[in-house]
Amino acid sequence: MRVNHSTDRTDVPDGPVRCEGHLPCRPSDVRTAIRRAVAGRCGATGCPYDEEALSDALLVASELTTNAILHGGGVTGFDVDVDGQAVRVSVSDRSDRLPVASDPLDERGRRRTGGRGWPIVCRLAQDVRVSDLPSGGKRITAVVPVM
Repeated sequence: MRVNHSTDRTDVPDGPVRCEGHLPCRPSDVRTAIRRAVAGRCGATGCPYDEEALSDALLVASELTTNAILHGGGVTGFDVDVDGQAVRVSVSDRSDRLPVASDPLDERGRRRTGGRGWPIVCRLAQDVRVSDLPSGGKRITAVVPVM
């Protein structure tokens, strides 16, 4: 485990970081929000975070955001918050369809591209929840320990 005792970013606002409305939300936006939230919390409290665990949280965020773009009609918003020793990331999209894991092989036994994002999210996250949004679409929330 590589531990980071970062104290360089204490200017991060307390509470969740959000992207909503008409702003484009990309995987890089969510990853940046996670890095800032974790570094800010650790800088403010002096507690270290695990670099490898942070990489897991960044991968989960990338998968959720990419899946929302590819399969959910686009990202309609995201929230990132440090909750205790974990990062909580929520990504909303326009689709009511639940995420599914695809078989890595097609009907002829050939390898498919894609289809592995949802299993990655479920494996790396401590908790994953999918909820319907009142205005349509869904929100997927994943909690990944980082400290």
